[in-house]
Amino acid sequence: MNWRRYLKRRNCSPNTIKNYLNTIKAFVIWLDVPVESVAHAKVSQYIDHLMRKRLKPKTINCHVNSVRQFYHYLREEEHLPIVNPVRQSHALKMSKPLPRHLRDEQVDAFFDVVKGHRDRAMFMLMLRCGLRVEEVAHLSLGVLDFKQRKIIIEDGKGAKDRIVYMSNDAFLALADYLKVRHTSKSKKIFLVEKGTCTGNPISIRGIQKRMEYYAGKAKLRVSCHHLRHTMATQLLNADADLCTIQDLLGHSNVKTTQRYCRVSNLKVQRDYFNAMEVIMQQTVCNRNSGQSKGVSGKAELPTAASALLR
Repeated sequence: MNWRRYLKRRNCSPNTIKNYLNTIKAFVIWLDVPVESVAHAKVSQYIDHLMRKRLKPKTINCHVNSVRQFYHYLREEEHLPIVNPVRQSHALKMSKPLPRHLRDEQVDAFFDVVKGHRDRAMFMLMLRCGLRVEEVAHLSLGVLDFKQRKIIIEDGKGAKDRIVYMSNDAFLALADYLKVRHTSKSKKIFLVEKGTCTGNPISIRGIQKRMEYYAGKAKLRVSCHHLRHTMATQLLNADADLCTIQDLLGHSNVKTTQRYCRVSNLKVQRDYFNAMEVIMQQTVCNRNSGQSKGVSGKAELPTAASALLR
């Protein structure tokens, strides 16, 4: 299919290609007119259809974006004489919730119930290195540099590479797991440990299921991504530079990283009181300086005020 080849040429990930194909398939099945005849109003009707299915605004926007990209492809690659029926006004407004992170006591409660070297290493890499769940699943032995305590994240989100570093506890957790790791031909680090798939790489869903299991045991609302958010918030509270956090998380735009500034109340609180302490000291100094001038007679009253006192 030409559409699939086009997406591959754009270096889209297999998961992205799958989502594009599925959303366009759903759109074409819903249509009651030829694809070439779709107008702006028909896209609006499709959005209404998705809303009746109670899909979230973010999901609906993903569907609409797929349709936009598909018509761009038909026009630019297939050279069909059509107008892209998707307008900017079709995008639904979305709320922008703050990133959720764990408090220190919640982090302790979570890792208290995590058993097994593999699971502890996986979640410690998310917490200390800010790795996404798919990045943990795709880690291979060749990207580890124990001497410099760094990991090369290859082909991360947006097909970007980056380098992250391991804290002492993350380093030890990973080293402990590698000592007991199953012998396998797979170069992937994290493997299935039970069942018929033993020795095969653990899937993204497999990691998420382990997270759901431990979250239930710890009685916490926590996901893999919350550990990544926690790492960013902790770094910011420890006065790490915003650009450093951006590089470690692999954000393309620093505005994405700045969202953590709204979450990191501890840093805001500390900056506020430090600044207020300076302001209060300056106020006291100015007040004392003014009183001294009044006693020595060097500071004269304004003319209008002098007249009132006569």
